[in-house]
Amino acid sequence: MRAHFYFELKILFKKIPFVDENDEIDNYINISNTVYTDQELWDLIIDEFRYAATVLPARQDEIGRANGNMAKAYLAKALLYSAYEQNEKHEVVNINTAKLEEVVELCKELSSEYSLAGDFAENFLCETENGIESIFAIQHSHNDGTLRGRLDWGAMLNYPMNTEYGCCGFHQPSQNMVNAFRTDDSGLPLFDTFNEKSLLNSDDLLANNIDPRLNHTVGVLGAPYKYDPTFIPDSSWIRDPQTYGCFMSMKETVLPDCPCFAQAAPFMSSSKNRDVIRYANVVLWQAEALIELNRQAEALGLINAVRSRAAESTARLVDIQGDPTGLFVISAYQPGINCPAWTQEFARQALRWERRLEFSQEGVRFFDLVRWGIAAETVNEYFAVEKSRRGSYMSEARFTKNRDEYFPVPKNQINFSKKLYEQNYGW
Repeated sequence: MRAHFYFELKILFKKIPFVDENDEIDNYINISNTVYTDQELWDLIIDEFRYAATVLPARQDEIGRANGNMAKAYLAKALLYSAYEQNEKHEVVNINTAKLEEVVELCKELSSEYSLAGDFAENFLCETENGIESIFAIQHSHNDGTLRGRLDWGAMLNYPMNTEYGCCGFHQPSQNMVNAFRTDDSGLPLFDTFNEKSLLNSDDLLANNIDPRLNHTVGVLGAPYKYDPTFIPDSSWIRDPQTYGCFMSMKETVLPDCPCFAQAAPFMSSSKNRDVIRYANVVLWQAEALIELNRQAEALGLINAVRSRAAESTARLVDIQGDPTGLFVISAYQPGINCPAWTQEFARQALRWERRLEFSQEGVRFFDLVRWGIAAETVNEYFAVEKSRRGSYMSEARFTKNRDEYFPVPKNQINFSKKLYEQNYGW
């Protein structure tokens, strides 16, 4: 758990103080956030996960308790992130192939313990939590004898504004993200032209080829919300459509009649678990490492496995008559048939697109862009078009390269440390 929180701090702030049981409490105030280099910090976090993977049992009798497989998966994640070595300006200057090789082997080992859920939806429903795809999930609960239960406080602002919920319409998907789910007639992503046409409502979902994961991820006006064909969003559900658009987030929410639903006035929440790592992560981490090792042929089947699962996840995506709620056209990559040769460059593009679709609204996209070293160009390209769709909301939005890849070290923390902590580059 310590390694988990250090990992979160690392991807947010880059320069962090590292304290463990070997440090005397009285000495904490003398530990700077620059004692270790960027890579040394990564290696300390990696050592934590490596130790946990060694000493913990592979499985625990109590569901949710930390185990060796969980640590092994997190070890693979930390190795993959750290493999993209950065300079002081947050630019990727080297890719550590030894770490990538270890990622591949760790992911192979985990493939004997887990598998993809039969339906994509099973990762986001209370009744199917802790399933075969769940590796590390935060275990939530309510009616457990505590004052308000151990609810998912992180999603409390994300429910629509309709009568059944009432608050607060945060975490709305962007138009750019929704458009990214469009596919061509062969069922592959529209890498270069996805954003030239916008999907706006349920009619558009039926009139355009789309990846079915869109209907699992985004609440769209006129389309069933969270698999209930009688629960149909309209404009009254939306917080401020002129400013934020008309889409709603769905992966982290639950239906109001779910036994897991709970009100924590004035907000909404649930006891549905939140996966930190699911097996789809492992599959695509392995594929990514293989591609960067120039072994992209081995990654093809892994990416296609995720796409094939998506193609088979349409049973819940129906209206009240039982008809599909979208024109679902998705297929596996078949080099030389429906796509170009499976070169490293094309495989990398396919992998990165797959991660965007598979984990949309799960909080990983930005950190992927940073470790790949493409955050500035990707985010600024997004702003260039998206700001024209949202009135004045994004009029001054911009991403400053060599600065905005990480948060600034808080000024209060620098002051509390008596200037011992140093600021990140560019701030």
